[in-house]
Amino acid sequence: MFPCRFCGSAVQHTFVDLGMSPLCESFLSREQIDHMEAFYPLHAYVCGECFLVQVKEYVAPEGIFTEYAYFSSYSQSWLRHAKAYVEMIAARLGLDARSHVVELGSNDGYLLENFVTKGIPALGVEPAANVAAAAREKWVPTVVALFGETSARELSAKGKQADLIIGNNVLAQVPDLNDFVKGMKLLLKPSGVITMEFPHLLRLMEENQFDTIYHEHFSYFSLITAVRIFDAHGLRLFDVEELSTHGGSLRIYVGHADDAAKPVAERVRKLAAREEAAGLRNLNRYAQFTEQVHETKRRLLEFLIGVKRQGKSVAGYGAPGKGNTLLNYCGIRTDFIDYTVDRNPYKHGKVLPGTHIPIYAPERINETRPDYVLILPWNLRDEIMEQLAEIRSWGGQFVVPIPDVKVYA
Repeated sequence: MFPCRFCGSAVQHTFVDLGMSPLCESFLSREQIDHMEAFYPLHAYVCGECFLVQVKEYVAPEGIFTEYAYFSSYSQSWLRHAKAYVEMIAARLGLDARSHVVELGSNDGYLLENFVTKGIPALGVEPAANVAAAAREKWVPTVVALFGETSARELSAKGKQADLIIGNNVLAQVPDLNDFVKGMKLLLKPSGVITMEFPHLLRLMEENQFDTIYHEHFSYFSLITAVRIFDAHGLRLFDVEELSTHGGSLRIYVGHADDAAKPVAERVRKLAAREEAAGLRNLNRYAQFTEQVHETKRRLLEFLIGVKRQGKSVAGYGAPGKGNTLLNYCGIRTDFIDYTVDRNPYKHGKVLPGTHIPIYAPERINETRPDYVLILPWNLRDEIMEQLAEIRSWGGQFVVPIPDVKVYA
C-alpha cells in the first residue's frame, strides 16, 4: 500500500502489472549496451477513493526529464493539431498583444511558436534543458524548470501571470499533482483559463491502450477524477472536448471557482454520466483490465512467432515511449524485430531501452525491404502508412498492435 498522490488514501488495488521495465525514454548508446541497465516495477494501481490510476514514483522527475529524447516537432499530425488549437483558443479567448500565454511542458516550442507568429506574448516552462534549447532556436522564450508552487510564485513576482495556461500531455508526468495544480492557480489571472490535454482513461480501458502506461506517466485521468482534483484547489472544470489524439484524449477547460463568467457546460455533465455508466466508479471494472492486456500479449506473440517461422522479416517504425512498454512487457527483442526506425536524429545509432533493438533513420526501411513493419506509435498509424506507402511496392505490410493485432496490406 502507498498513499494516493491526490487524495492521500491508501492505494492497494491493481489496475495492471506490466512487470519490470526500464525508463521508456532512456535510450542507450552502443557503448552502454554492456553496462548494467536499471529496471523498475511497472505496476499501475487505482485508488479506491478518488479512482486515480497511478504508478509509484521510482525515479525523481529530475532523473527523467533533465535531458529528454522526445521532440514534438517530428510528428506532422501533432504540429497540425497544435496549430489548429492556437487558432481556436486565440479566437475563443480574444487573445492579442496585451495577453500572456504560458505553456507547461512546452517541449521544443512546437505549439508556442504559433502564438509568437501571431504577436501574442508567450512563455514556455520546460524541465529538459536540451529540448528547451531547441525551443529558443525558434524564438520561443523558455525557462528551464519543473513547474510547481515555487516556480509559479517566482513567475508571478516577475509579472508573468497568464491569461491562458496550457498543458498538453504534461499532467500525467507530474508526480506531485497537488503542488502542480496549486502552481497553476497562483499563476492564472482572475479571469484566465487553463486548458489541459491528456489521454482519456475511459478510452485507454475500452481500447486496451496499456502501452501508454510507463514510469514517465505517473497518473491516468478520467473526467470524474480530474473534476475532483481541480475542485480541491479552488478551480472549476467548466468545459471539455473529446479529441482523437493519442488514441483518444480529453481537452479540459478550467477557471477559478469564483469566476461566475464560466458556468459548467452541459457536455461536462454528459461525459461524467457516460464514465459513471461505464463503471469508472466501480473497482470491479478496473480489475477486468488485466485480462485484456494478457490477451493482447498472447495475440502479438502468436503473430510474430508465426511470421518468423515462415522466414519473414519484421522491422519496427518509431521509438516512442509506448513502444518500449509494449516490447518490454511482451519480451520482444531482435529475435522478432530486426531494427526500428525513427525520424528523430537524436535517437539514431542508439538502441531501445531493455530490448536493445537498434534505431536507424527511416531510409533503412527502403534499404532492407522488410515483409512487415510494426507501427509502434499506433496513434500515428495513418500518418506513418502514408509516409511509407512505398513498402507496398515489394509486398510489405503494416502491423498495428493496439487495440488488437491488425495487418494492413
